[in-house]
Amino acid sequence: MMRTPTRPPLPNYLGKPLALWRGCVQKLKSVMPKGLYARALLIVILPMVILQTVVTYVFLERHWQLVTHQLSTALVQDIAAIIDIHNSYPQDKNDETLTRIAQQRMNIDIEFIPKGPLPPPLPKPFFSIVDSALSKEISRQINKPFWLDTVGRSNLIEIRVLLDNSILRVVAYRSAAYAANSYIFLLWMLGTSFVLIVVAMAFLRNQIKPIVQLMNAAEAFGMGREADFRPQGAREIRRAGYAFIEMKRRIERNIEQRTAMLTGVSHDLRTILTRFKLSLALMGTAPEAEDMQKDIDEMQRMLEAYLAFARGDSGEAAAKIDMQDFLAGLRSEAERHGAEIAVSLQGDPQVIVRPAAFKRCLSNLIGNALVHAKKVQVEAFRDQRFLTVNVDDNGPGIPPERREDVFRPFFRLDPSRNQDQGGTGLGLAIARDIARSHGGDITLSDSPLGGLRATVRVPV
Repeated sequence: MMRTPTRPPLPNYLGKPLALWRGCVQKLKSVMPKGLYARALLIVILPMVILQTVVTYVFLERHWQLVTHQLSTALVQDIAAIIDIHNSYPQDKNDETLTRIAQQRMNIDIEFIPKGPLPPPLPKPFFSIVDSALSKEISRQINKPFWLDTVGRSNLIEIRVLLDNSILRVVAYRSAAYAANSYIFLLWMLGTSFVLIVVAMAFLRNQIKPIVQLMNAAEAFGMGREADFRPQGAREIRRAGYAFIEMKRRIERNIEQRTAMLTGVSHDLRTILTRFKLSLALMGTAPEAEDMQKDIDEMQRMLEAYLAFARGDSGEAAAKIDMQDFLAGLRSEAERHGAEIAVSLQGDPQVIVRPAAFKRCLSNLIGNALVHAKKVQVEAFRDQRFLTVNVDDNGPGIPPERREDVFRPFFRLDPSRNQDQGGTGLGLAIARDIARSHGGDITLSDSPLGGLRATVRVPV
């Protein structure tokens, strides 16, 4: 026997990083948007945000740093010149002249204070372009102990330089050492990004709209409803729309052909059965004739069931009905056959279904319950999206492992619960086929009454 080669396990140093990577990918998938519009918008916005971030970083690191360095160099040059003049002419009168010249010509305030220890260093700010540029230039041009404050007052910078016999205190505007028009760049960047995002949202919404229309048309066709759909949008979306319309026409044509064929078969077989009945009526009341009459009635009933299953609910249009009146009609029909059922409805009674087909669906479920139970109740719940109908009984029920099997055509359980007893075994199959043709389904579960619960859930 040939053995399938097995993949060798990954080394431990590769297995753990790979498992971590897969976990991160799965977590990322769980938080990613699920809708096409949101995903497309993310594809447009994410590169835009990354581009703006990169441009901002490059601008800050290149342009702002260069401009700030040049301004800081000029400011420190002025301070160095003041220190040189003060050291060369250390008279008090000259200090007053320097203060006046610095204020009028250099637009900075200076003050010579008595010599003492400098304040403790302040923590470096997170955005430290000005702080680093000034510190570097003061160390290079003046080369004396200094203290720098670029955080305390937002629009001012304070510098203290320790001289031989005093301390020079300098207060300058931040604009003297920093490109103060940076907010214009930020506003321009944010403004253009906002405009681009709005344009992208409007454009994507216009592109996604034809896809949503195609989806709604497909859902309406699946539930047997007519939808006014015209292909629009991009070339690929229009091609998909035309393909859907052509597929819809082929399906409708096949359904019409099948319906015509079944109608012809039904007419021919009914004609033969009518001849049999007429022949038996002419034979009189012989015991053999009674047995043959029962066989013919059974054959006619089986024929109707087969044709109903094969025909489905084709040809019937969906319509709005009042579910309260609909359930009352089912109850009246059951009472005419000598049975009693309890019905109730919660929510808006207006629903859109194929009336005759949906009645056949619920009638099959109720009839199946009445065969095997003494108490049957029907509860309907209507919310914004779905109509849910529960048919409960107190019969023997169906084992959980056999509940899907009973929906197969011609399938029969043991005699303890033989659905469609004396029939063809098509009642539940027809009911599920009708529910699925409405875009819903039928499920079986345990009933609060002790028997079986059949739940019909269809979109409305």
